[in-house]
Amino acid sequence: MVKSTESESRKLLGRLREAMASDAEGQARLDRITQLIGDSMRTEVCSVYLFCDDDTLELCATEGLKPESVHQTRLRLGEGLVGRVAKTGKLVNTPDAPSAKGFRYMPETGEERFSSFLGIPVQRLGDTLGVLVVQSRDARVYSADEVYALEVVAMVIAEMTELGTFVGEGAALSPRHQQPVLMRGGTAQEGAAEGHVWLHEPRVVVSNPIADDPDAELVRLTGAVEELRVGVDRMLEMSKDGDKEALQVLETYRMFANSKGWMRRMEEDIARGLSAEAAVEKEQSQARARMGQVTDAYLRDRLADLDDLSNRLLRILTGQGVNTGAELPVDPILVARNIGPAELLEYGRSLRGIVLEEGSVGSHAAIVARALAIPLVIHAGQVTVEALNGDHIMVDGDQGVVHLRPGESVITAFRDKMAMQAKAQERYTSLLDKPAKTLDGVVVALHMNAGLMADLPSLESSGAEGVGLFRTELQFLVRNKMPRRSELVALYARVLDAAHGKRVVFRTLDIGSDKVLSYMKPNDEPNPAMGWRAIRVGLDKPGIMQMQIQSLMRAAKGRPLTIMFPFVAQFEEYKAARAAVMKSLTREIRLGRALPEKLEIGAMLETPSLAFAPQKFFDDVGFVSIGGNDLKQFFFAADRENERVRRRYDTLNVSFLGLIEQIVKRCATSGTPLSFCGEDAGRPIEAMCLAAIGIRTLSMRPASIGPVKSLLRRADLGAVRRIIDDARARGDQSVRPAVMEWLGQQG
Repeated sequence: MVKSTESESRKLLGRLREAMASDAEGQARLDRITQLIGDSMRTEVCSVYLFCDDDTLELCATEGLKPESVHQTRLRLGEGLVGRVAKTGKLVNTPDAPSAKGFRYMPETGEERFSSFLGIPVQRLGDTLGVLVVQSRDARVYSADEVYALEVVAMVIAEMTELGTFVGEGAALSPRHQQPVLMRGGTAQEGAAEGHVWLHEPRVVVSNPIADDPDAELVRLTGAVEELRVGVDRMLEMSKDGDKEALQVLETYRMFANSKGWMRRMEEDIARGLSAEAAVEKEQSQARARMGQVTDAYLRDRLADLDDLSNRLLRILTGQGVNTGAELPVDPILVARNIGPAELLEYGRSLRGIVLEEGSVGSHAAIVARALAIPLVIHAGQVTVEALNGDHIMVDGDQGVVHLRPGESVITAFRDKMAMQAKAQERYTSLLDKPAKTLDGVVVALHMNAGLMADLPSLESSGAEGVGLFRTELQFLVRNKMPRRSELVALYARVLDAAHGKRVVFRTLDIGSDKVLSYMKPNDEPNPAMGWRAIRVGLDKPGIMQMQIQSLMRAAKGRPLTIMFPFVAQFEEYKAARAAVMKSLTREIRLGRALPEKLEIGAMLETPSLAFAPQKFFDDVGFVSIGGNDLKQFFFAADRENERVRRRYDTLNVSFLGLIEQIVKRCATSGTPLSFCGEDAGRPIEAMCLAAIGIRTLSMRPASIGPVKSLLRRADLGAVRRIIDDARARGDQSVRPAVMEWLGQQG
């Protein structure tokens, strides 16, 4: 039975290949394919529905339904049995379609006569492009072999759709990869950029989904898999003396590469008529579909390993890959599903912008993008599917919007915006050597955030008065093993040299949560943002903390040194961390090493609990820096990585400003220096309001210093303070509307 089905499947795919190779127009090809499938499976109806936009399916071809319904019948995602298949990515096989849950009767198609229904998602690498449907009058359930044969055909249709085989009339048959596309994602780094797409991992294009000679395809697959296995074994051999975590990943790779089940399924796909590449991609698509349904982090990682192995195997089979001979454009906008910090640093400042399908505002990539001042948009769904290398692209990091292959009107409007930003930048440059002094005589110190040596030239070009936050974790994140003490000493010394005497606040290692070191054993935590991270790791791993503190002291070489501990939640944690510094200081004295000329030890206030610490904490601490990003997420119980809730709450909410004002008063009582560090410090309106309630030092990305200074120099903080007090008295939820109205009145 299986042999017969395989033979029929191969015959059908052979006929499909002929249809694909014909000179017929796209619509005629698709019509011929539905006819071939209907004849082969002996069903009265075969129909192909394709997406004409993100939420709408269009009937593009049919054999058995009314011809006049083609390109007229449309279904919303989730509507009817066809919409259900498209939405869930799962097949529907029922002998009594009219009685099935979700059935929708479409009189224009004449489908009421047909009882049996089999709908298969047309997918490519987890991306659903449409639905393939067969129907018959007889009430029957289609067999497993018939389902498998139709799945193979659906995959071929997906490949042909991707290759533009069916370009023709109807919105769903418009040329793919030629139309303008607008994508809305999330902002991870502000700024605007125009350029051309550079795919970090170019998609492998399968141009021959149907096999001419199954035996030859099996030989190709076997040879490619053997090459893959040899490559994985070579990587294992080279890494055998490395860290255990990397070895475990490679061992998983080897397990998958030698999986008999994986190999058997691909061999069966080839026996049914697919090419070696199409067989690999079919299994990869199914793995991606499973990955989207798995909630267990470990299993998701393993499926991701299989996905990566499939990509490697496809590159071996096709000769395509990252190094295809294409040259990086002069104005590259990097497009990727996701990217690690080390890979991003390799591109460096050559990039104009970055667009990611995944990512998060606190990811490694976002941290590096901010350090390099490169606009970054995250959660741009399907961008790696829609974009091709060399496509014209415009990235609006301020709004989280991406324009792919934009039309003339969009290009004009976008370039006008960039010109306005450039003009404003000229105005900011003229303020470079002037203080951020308000109209009522208040001076606010503006510092910059940094994390790379490449950031330090911005100290001079931005007019920053110092480095209010130097993120030391980036040097740990971009490596595959723990850096040596001597390497850290050299790095920190170069940072202080480049600062030319300006104050640099070194934040000790802030890892955990979304910042996980590849060479540390991962901890699966239900809520990592509130888990084992930052100072908690340092206190539990004193060896790492001591190494970093000693490195900082030795790098200072007798110069002033400022150390800040992240995520301090209670006084006892600060005391324990300060004791570690004193212990290192005592050891350096005993070794006869040069001591810092002046030593400041501070804490980041990122949890509401520390705002209510005993007054003795504020008396003893050297300085306090409010970490606005984390403090806001914990104050509002709104995960900053969750796009649904993070924009729901406003920094200028009167309750949040009330908390910050309380911190200002407590620091003022003890004479403790206070600063505010985070994204909101670099937003002019927020910065002005923070200054109005008493914050006198702000730390932000270098590019924000000019805009913030410009507004502060034109503001009367006393007037802003009165607006805040009035809004609070009225019971307003946020002071933003009142402040914006006042700014409008001031021109």
